[in-house]
Amino acid sequence: MTNKNIIVTGTSRGLGLDICRFLLEEGVCVFGISRTKSADTIALLAQYPKQYVHFDCDLADVSGIRNSVFTYINEHQIAVHGLVNNAALSLESLITDFFQTALLNLIYVNQIAPITLTQLAIKNMLLHRTKGSIVHITSITAHKGYTGLALYGSTKGALESFSKGCAREWGRKGIRSNCVAAGFMETEMTKSMTEEDKQKVYNRSALKEAVSTESVAATVSFLLDQKSKSITGQTIIIDAGII
Repeated sequence: MTNKNIIVTGTSRGLGLDICRFLLEEGVCVFGISRTKSADTIALLAQYPKQYVHFDCDLADVSGIRNSVFTYINEHQIAVHGLVNNAALSLESLITDFFQTALLNLIYVNQIAPITLTQLAIKNMLLHRTKGSIVHITSITAHKGYTGLALYGSTKGALESFSKGCAREWGRKGIRSNCVAAGFMETEMTKSMTEEDKQKVYNRSALKEAVSTESVAATVSFLLDQKSKSITGQTIIIDAGII
């Protein structure tokens, strides 16, 4: 999958970092977005100076997405071949306990930012007549209820519905949209859980282990490639067999 330009959000750590690294190793040019650069981000920039461009951008600021990322892409006449909406906020709260400001921030990062990025990516694909691929990272919480994760799961469920609409609207132009619903992984989002609680979750799965971020990254790469050109409007669940 060389000679392709892919935008990936949330590349400073966790799954986004692993997706970014996986794509770079495949020879892809990655345009990474995260609020700040981590030590891992800086290392990748040094390792892949001709393949990796990074933008410090808070996804809660929609105007920043337009003004920094897509101003650069459009000024350099870069054709976008794919978008991975990976970045997300987690909100663990009972429905009766959340604060509105926290919910609004969750919606901005988990829904409005991916929708905005998708809009801008599709416009770029239409301009360059690119048969592109959009991949949204969602969650099994959109498919199975978990105490304290109803709000987070609802944002991911909305993203899956949005993806199906995009697939239907733009399939005629060869633009595809799919979701990867990931299960519990060893990432920043699960760091707050105790080892005992994590193991309880993993024991509910068929494989009795955490979901491999490498497995998710490989699936994302497949969906971005033309090898999957007949797959659109789908949600691929990678959960080690919980559902």
